[in-house]
Amino acid sequence: MDYVVEMLGIRKEFTGIVANDDITLQLKKGEIHALLGENGAGKSTLMSILFGMYQPDRGVIKVNGQETKIANPNVAGKLGIGMVHQHFKLVSNFTVTENIMLGNELRRWFTLDLKNAAKRIEELSRRYGLNVDPYAKIEDISVGMQQRVEILKMLYRDAEVLILDEPTAVLTPQEIHELMNILRSLIAEGKSIIIITHKLKEIKAAAHRCTVIRRGKTIGTVDVATTSEQTMAEMMVGRQISFKVDKSPSRPGDVVLKLDRVTVNKAKNVPGLKSVSLEVRAGEIVGIAGVDGNGQSELVEAITGLRRIESGMIEFQGASIADLSIRSRIESGIGHIPEDRQKRGLVLDYSLEENMVLEIYNRPPFSKNGILNKPKIRAYTEGILSSYDVRSGEGAVSVTRSLSGGNQQKAIIGREIELNPTLLIAVQPTRGLDVGSIEYIHKRLIEHRDKGNAVLLVSLELDEILNVTDRVAVLNNGELVDTVLTAETTENEMGLMMAGVKRGETG
Repeated sequence: MDYVVEMLGIRKEFTGIVANDDITLQLKKGEIHALLGENGAGKSTLMSILFGMYQPDRGVIKVNGQETKIANPNVAGKLGIGMVHQHFKLVSNFTVTENIMLGNELRRWFTLDLKNAAKRIEELSRRYGLNVDPYAKIEDISVGMQQRVEILKMLYRDAEVLILDEPTAVLTPQEIHELMNILRSLIAEGKSIIIITHKLKEIKAAAHRCTVIRRGKTIGTVDVATTSEQTMAEMMVGRQISFKVDKSPSRPGDVVLKLDRVTVNKAKNVPGLKSVSLEVRAGEIVGIAGVDGNGQSELVEAITGLRRIESGMIEFQGASIADLSIRSRIESGIGHIPEDRQKRGLVLDYSLEENMVLEIYNRPPFSKNGILNKPKIRAYTEGILSSYDVRSGEGAVSVTRSLSGGNQQKAIIGREIELNPTLLIAVQPTRGLDVGSIEYIHKRLIEHRDKGNAVLLVSLELDEILNVTDRVAVLNNGELVDTVLTAETTENEMGLMMAGVKRGETG
């Protein structure tokens, strides 16, 4: 049998928007097949059709050569198709075993057979090198581990075809490396994998073939080994992409943000940030680099007012902000693109226009005497949506939850930059965005700097840090290892500093 799955001429239309327009995708047995496309190109919709969450309006699906109708995810499961969604579907106060058994319970007489289920999970975990503890609670394990639990869930149900939606969007570089090894061990066992992604580096590292879709249409399927990243990027966005950021040298002005020996706890009496001193000036972008969990969250939360400081001092434009409320900090000119767009960035059940004025709905022209001016709010929102290419079915009135993750991210970035803050704190701003959008966001960050504002960029992507920032502060275990000029450092040197080695030291 040549193909395990064939999707031929698939069309899917939602109210007023054609998500998939005559798309064809063919998956060979034992291959990793990448599905590449911009945010909102229709990738997740296509895979949701294969997983039985949507029905196509037109087109044919064949599994192992047999034409089939996948009415719901249970039918997909019986056909051996499993899916790991971008936002995991796990119950946080259940154990790993309880989550994996959900909907597929092993029973002994009339009680749940947790013991045998845990045993089987342990065997699967060992066989595929997943290293998951069946008795751990979901809330106590890392995001990378949670993803492995989702993969185990599919293997437990005997899935032969695995769909992974943006599997690396929430992982650290180390976890991405481990995930690639896991995927290789899965195909070595005869599984077939489709990865929805827009990270070209990872496609080159792991995939055999790649199908590119743009605005709902198939552009083509290429052999990854013989196709350059540049070619795939151009197929995806329909124009030439520059991977290098064009920027003039910074001209730093006055100190906008000053941290003096700041200590912040991550848990009761456990410091997450230890006596850190740092300055960010007007007209410069300062990067914060480090492996995830080394004090970045505590640093950002201390500046934005989400966490109180234990000792030290934070000054914004020469005045202490330690006692200011979050709203006062926003109003004084601090913008924040948060790390978790769904928890901290948006109210998912609000419309886009409600989300775009969350911080300013109480000011003119958006309200007067407590009454909202809807037309002004709508016009303002539509300006942001068109400027930042935020794609949504119904424009400003779309429910935010209905947007793809990348489009939600672009909406937050647009909202924050549009406020023109004196200090913009951007945490993982391009997480989950395609190369075209990343190029655009980087330009906007540099424009913001060139207007004489300060930018603090926290990113786990070393490429991004080296490409966009003027100076870099490296955190390791909550301590500031060093601050260096970006132009005078290398990826290798940064890696060493992230491991705690100061510049000029060896070993």
